[in-house]
Amino acid sequence: MYLRLASRFLFETDKRLLAKAAWTLGVKGLWSVHKHKRRLKRGEFFPPFLYLSVINSCNLRCQGCWVDVAAKQQRIELDAANETIRQAKAMGNSFFGILGGEPFMHKDLLKIFEQNRDVYFQVFTNGHFITDEVAAELKRLGNVTPLISVEGSEIISDERRGRAGVLNQTMEGLKTALKHNLLVGVCTSVCKSNIDDLVNDAWVDRLIEMGVMYCWFHIYRPVGPESNAQLALNSDEQRRVRQFVVDTRATKPIIVIDAYHDDAGNALCPAATGFTHHVGPWGDLEPCPVIQLATESIHDDRPLAETFNESQFLKEFRSLTAEHTRGCVIMERPDLLVELAEKHGARDTTARGAVIEELKNVTPRRSQFQPGDEIPERSFVYRWAKKYAFNDFGTYARHFDAAKYRDPDKDAPDRESSKSELPVLQ
Repeated sequence: MYLRLASRFLFETDKRLLAKAAWTLGVKGLWSVHKHKRRLKRGEFFPPFLYLSVINSCNLRCQGCWVDVAAKQQRIELDAANETIRQAKAMGNSFFGILGGEPFMHKDLLKIFEQNRDVYFQVFTNGHFITDEVAAELKRLGNVTPLISVEGSEIISDERRGRAGVLNQTMEGLKTALKHNLLVGVCTSVCKSNIDDLVNDAWVDRLIEMGVMYCWFHIYRPVGPESNAQLALNSDEQRRVRQFVVDTRATKPIIVIDAYHDDAGNALCPAATGFTHHVGPWGDLEPCPVIQLATESIHDDRPLAETFNESQFLKEFRSLTAEHTRGCVIMERPDLLVELAEKHGARDTTARGAVIEELKNVTPRRSQFQPGDEIPERSFVYRWAKKYAFNDFGTYARHFDAAKYRDPDKDAPDRESSKSELPVLQ
């Protein structure tokens, strides 16, 4: 399998783009993690990877979307984006995730890539704006990988994404990117309506045949103004996805990303471990894209390194979350986020201004933390990579208290009545 994967990279990709990714994402990315570890030993903090939602606008209206895509357009302007990236680069960062809305609706997106060619960008996109002209420019720049979202069959995609013809347009964008020999990934937010269509060997084999080099299976988070909780996976379905990811990594010549587990299969949250934080369209510094609460901004009059290092809100978010669960706090313990926001006076970073009420209405459910059902990596390559570059960096050893973990799956009918028993922050 490893020889087949190596052969695909050698013979199916543009060598200049491959070399660029190997240096900026691979070598420099590992160096950013190394610097992060050294900072932690000194008692300092700056996330080695940053995600930037550069715009709130989108041409789709997806189920469960937490972004105010229909609100007045708000974007991180070119100068602010460049300054944020510059300050992160000064801390050793070399990789940035670009989100929206739909990032390609940002009028200066390609300029951001052009003016920061010494780092690497992963763009989360629906693919509808990847034209021949855009793909040709991304190839010229060489520092961008499109991660194109596919959410199921044609019928399911239309339903999930709010309009007709979505899948065909997405596949056209995917084919265009591949035609220009870009390093392309495909991601899926796995939910009840698409798990059977996409979590299987046939789908992965099709991606490999098309020339896709990596895939990413997210777990659907029921958040936002229309959370569509009925789409959320139960524990058995989440274990099924995890097992599929582990098996695919060991048997298929394609890279499979996940953001929820270490090499031994122990659950983790990248925001709780401090591996990454998020910048929203208004410039707010948030724990992650789905937690739209903040006390600081990239527009504050102090260096970003100082802001991250001294933010009591983000610091307590990391410790408090890790203290109560190894999973996703917004799914398992939304009450903690409400109390944390109230304690620190965190602002709602949305246009709709209803995040606190949305959190109060979340019915807790299990996320990636499945105690006793850990599925370790089968692939020695992924085990090695995760041991060095993607683990909890000691977070849970310092903070996790099993006595404080509340299993949302236990006595599920009593979830609502048990809310009053949840511990209150002191």
